[in-house]
Amino acid sequence: MNGSDTLNPELQQNIREKLHLSGISPSRQKIIEQALENVNRPGFRIEPGAIVPLMKPVTWFPPMWAFACGVVSTGHSVSDNLSILVRGVLLAGPLMCAMSQTMNDYFDREVDAINEPERPIPSGKISKQASWFITFGLIITGFLVALSIHPYVVVIAFVGVLMSHAYSGPPIRAKRNGWFGNLIVGLAYEGVAWLTGSFSITQGVPSTESIALAVIFSLGAHGIMTLNDFKSIVGDNIRKVASIPVQLGEKKAAILASVVMDLAQVAAIAILVAKGSFPAAVIAMALLVLQLPMQKILIDRPAEKAVWYNAFGTLLYVLSMMVCAVGIRP
Repeated sequence: MNGSDTLNPELQQNIREKLHLSGISPSRQKIIEQALENVNRPGFRIEPGAIVPLMKPVTWFPPMWAFACGVVSTGHSVSDNLSILVRGVLLAGPLMCAMSQTMNDYFDREVDAINEPERPIPSGKISKQASWFITFGLIITGFLVALSIHPYVVVIAFVGVLMSHAYSGPPIRAKRNGWFGNLIVGLAYEGVAWLTGSFSITQGVPSTESIALAVIFSLGAHGIMTLNDFKSIVGDNIRKVASIPVQLGEKKAAILASVVMDLAQVAAIAILVAKGSFPAAVIAMALLVLQLPMQKILIDRPAEKAVWYNAFGTLLYVLSMMVCAVGIRP
């Protein structure tokens, strides 16, 4: 799929048939069919109230938190580096993460028309041309903020743009396969953000423990992204997006997500123990244990509880990230 794709009548009829077979109500089908027409309609349209929803603020927290973890892991005074922290959090969330979301909504507009027809592009509030205008505005602003931190951070931001395009856009379009797409998102949202936070403070190579934790929690985030894909199963099936729930089925996908997240935390705890940070290791272990009964509920009812677990269970996972960041401080 590319930015100029349009739905031909035969494909539209095929989608209608699949929507009917999926059990979606007739009223919902009409909304989806209208959304499928909206996503490729020519013209330049922006409803100001739809700009922030296009950028999906709910997704900003993970990279912002990871950047803060990177800052804390250095052992430097946060209060003495508050300006860098604020600019870095702004860069990680409302700029670079928001950019990745607007880019993804452009390339995913036809899938979103089925899964989330209320999104700004499928609903007709923002045209596909206008969404690129917003995306480039975020990229330019992000580069300026990155430059104010350090010239090398601009390079990192540029890599972030390339990763976003590799995830959403042709020719790679990694999100077409959940194994690769989830890995890219995990690395971008957790690993790159964490290491950027560390570099922004020290302006040097992060410590071995910091690099290890950034990679470990990035890999664990693969599970979080798998759970996030549960809400899109219908559209992913219709549009041939091989997300993990589509490939493995809901129960196996929930088991995989839980195991991946747990193994990442076990590895992080091992690093704390090796460093002699026993209080942090005990707290991180307690947070992991608290997740286990929640994961059982998730695995028993994956379709119903995936969103619930992503809201509450993963909170304990991200708290463990900060505990580990504190635990490896010099």
